Amino acid sequence: MTYTMKEVARRAGVSPATVSRVLNKTHYISADTQDRVLRVVKELNYFKNVHARRLSTGQSDLLGLVISEIANPYFPEIIRGFQAAAWDSHWDVLLCNTEYSPSRTEAILNKLIQSDVRGVAIMTASLNGHQTDELSAAGIGLVSCNLRPSGKLVSNISVNYTRGILQAIEHVVALGHRSAAVIAGPEKNRTAATIRHALVSGLKKQGLDPAPVTSTNYGVDAGASAVHAILSAPRLPTVVFCGSDLIAMGAMSALEAAGVRIPEDVSIVGIDDVAFAFLARPPLTTIRVPRERLGEMAFEALDKMLKLKRRKGSDYSLDTELIVRKSTGPAKQ
Repeated sequence: MTYTMKEVARRAGVSPATVSRVLNKTHYISADTQDRVLRVVKELNYFKNVHARRLSTGQSDLLGLVISEIANPYFPEIIRGFQAAAWDSHWDVLLCNTEYSPSRTEAILNKLIQSDVRGVAIMTASLNGHQTDELSAAGIGLVSCNLRPSGKLVSNISVNYTRGILQAIEHVVALGHRSAAVIAGPEKNRTAATIRHALVSGLKKQGLDPAPVTSTNYGVDAGASAVHAILSAPRLPTVVFCGSDLIAMGAMSALEAAGVRIPEDVSIVGIDDVAFAFLARPPLTTIRVPRERLGEMAFEALDKMLKLKRRKGSDYSLDTELIVRKSTGPAKQ
């Protein structure tokens, strides 16, 4: 049997308004009254009716979270951070993945608008500024990652990849490395382009003009395929920087299959510090992106913006850092 808020109120000996205040934590309620209401809620297995809330307040309590693909180990920690923070503040979350498909991305935009979400966290490079304008035009708050400056209904989180990348370059220079290669992420991916530029410019400043510099899709197989350009180069570099941990692990597999030892012959550096990077053999030296914190920060940015009368967004920054493991070692002389 489905119970109404009125029935919960009757059994708890309070008004429906008090039940609403207890469940939504919008006013101070005495501990005794709160315990009595929550006990009845549990007994009746009562849950708030989201649609009724929309009708009564004119607003939903739904947020959207857009990622590229749930199978990519980069995203679960972002989801966990965002979802936990949202649920703690009594928001529901609609999770969408683009699968890197333009048609699917457009369908997701329409779905978000039709679902009457209050705000959306865009944690993928699949959307561009024009597409996010559609969300803002619909009055939906937006927080993006490395996409656009803040403004009305828009906040932005800048992931400072340069900090961790410079730490990684200084690390390999101290190990005696003087020749490097780069396997970056997809050419048309905004984040991959940012990482590629930071790697190439940082290496050049240290006198390590990287060669070859290639781009590939995110994935273990793609990383393995990209190694062929490195193996066919006139001189084997002593260190390879990869645009993600998945690319790095694919590169490690292909190099070892070709008889190249890691790190005795070639050192490998990844980016992200996904959950199983330390399980690679050897464990992967990588640049950590604190992704659970990124998810939390995305929610906090949305929540703060939606509480402001002018809905003015803000700019936020998240640092990266080098995590040294055993895939880097002294350069082979």
